[in-house]
Amino acid sequence: MVSKNMSFTELEQWLDVNRVTEIECLVPDLTGVARGKILPRQKFTEDRGMRLPEAVVAMGVTGEFPEEGPYYDVISPTDQDMHLRPDPSTVRIVPWAADPTAQVIHDCFDKHGVLVPFAPRSVLRRVCELYDSEGWDPVVAPELEFYLVARNPDPDMPLKPPIGRSGRAETSRQAYSIDAVNEFDPLFEDVYAYCEKMELNVDTLIHEVGAGQMEINFFHAHPLNLADEVFFFKRTVREAAMRHDMFATFMAKPIAGEPGSAMHVHQSVINRATGRNLFSNDDGSPSREFYWYIGGLQKYIPAAMALFAPYVNSYRRLVRSNSAPINIQWGTDNRTVGIRSPVATGHGAAHREPRHRRRRQPLRGAGRHPGLRLPGHQEPHRAVGRMQGRRLPRRLPAAAQPGRGAGTAAQRTRPGGGAGRSLHHRLHRGEGDRVCGVHEGHLALGTRAPVAARLKERSQA
Repeated sequence: MVSKNMSFTELEQWLDVNRVTEIECLVPDLTGVARGKILPRQKFTEDRGMRLPEAVVAMGVTGEFPEEGPYYDVISPTDQDMHLRPDPSTVRIVPWAADPTAQVIHDCFDKHGVLVPFAPRSVLRRVCELYDSEGWDPVVAPELEFYLVARNPDPDMPLKPPIGRSGRAETSRQAYSIDAVNEFDPLFEDVYAYCEKMELNVDTLIHEVGAGQMEINFFHAHPLNLADEVFFFKRTVREAAMRHDMFATFMAKPIAGEPGSAMHVHQSVINRATGRNLFSNDDGSPSREFYWYIGGLQKYIPAAMALFAPYVNSYRRLVRSNSAPINIQWGTDNRTVGIRSPVATGHGAAHREPRHRRRRQPLRGAGRHPGLRLPGHQEPHRAVGRMQGRRLPRRLPAAAQPGRGAGTAAQRTRPGGGAGRSLHHRLHRGEGDRVCGVHEGHLALGTRAPVAARLKERSQA
């Protein structure tokens, strides 16, 4: 069992017990690709880290870099190094390796020992610290969709469903079919066996709508821990699929004419002192914080789309009548909206279990590192909820206009009866770092120079 507060000494003991001879030193980049080095055990113990160029975590999904522009307000044009330090709590065995091998996620630091602000784990860690300072625990539970496809050595050829145990490929959609999942029993037996050895908390397996499309759900937990687990899981599924003569892809829209793949995230916030779910009142009805959180989503989702849907392919998924969110409306138990609140446990509204109230956001495609996706869900809604008390309407025309619905409704629901200072006022008072942490993670990608410059100044402070 890996401890969440493991020290480097305990990590060494763990490596001894498991007779590890090699360590895969991993750093996830913005696209979720595992970068890093493979070190012999002795060198890993001696160095306790490694160096890589800082641009490694900020390259595109094809490994390319911009030739010019605001990107270089953040990424040094002199190609500076980062110092990567292992996070002992992330150590996992590599169950498919021939020799005893471990994998460890590393955090990125600059030459001054400061976390590199645009690395995915740094962005998520910063947002989680804001929750911690309020005495709150953010809780998430991802649902990760992906396709199993036949081996395809030519990237220019269309992908096709793989052949299962019956010797035939799926030719029609088999949503929630048990028999369709059982076609790939040998593969999923390996996946679950690998996950058990790696201590990944996977839960339900289902067949999604598309031909060869599957979904794995995770148990709810802390965002940083689950981001790491999802990162490990994607590596695991790809490796298991190759061992069964097929590929696994988390691409948002890998097959024309089939539904796209997303990573839905169930979210709630717990008051650490009382154990209360902030989204529910004691009688099970939605709390004002629940509405404020949704108001924050509706305000900031457009600005965060570069995180949720960063590729051209991402937008091929976001089309009508294809089980994809195309709006920022919200509703209860309504799959046609972009922000859905599932029905809580119980029979009828009066008997819903308050601690189970959550909201589900399906905007994101599956092909991105979760360390950048989860902050996009956690930070802006907290900011608007506490600072502005926004309670926006459900209908799209009103919700899409930033100023509508925030006036008297906010005054009615905000503690003390006031609407509070506006976000615009707080930004001009120098409080932008606290209010818009998610924008820093987004703008650090080079989409707007002023904030990117502030990030650079902070990293050099």
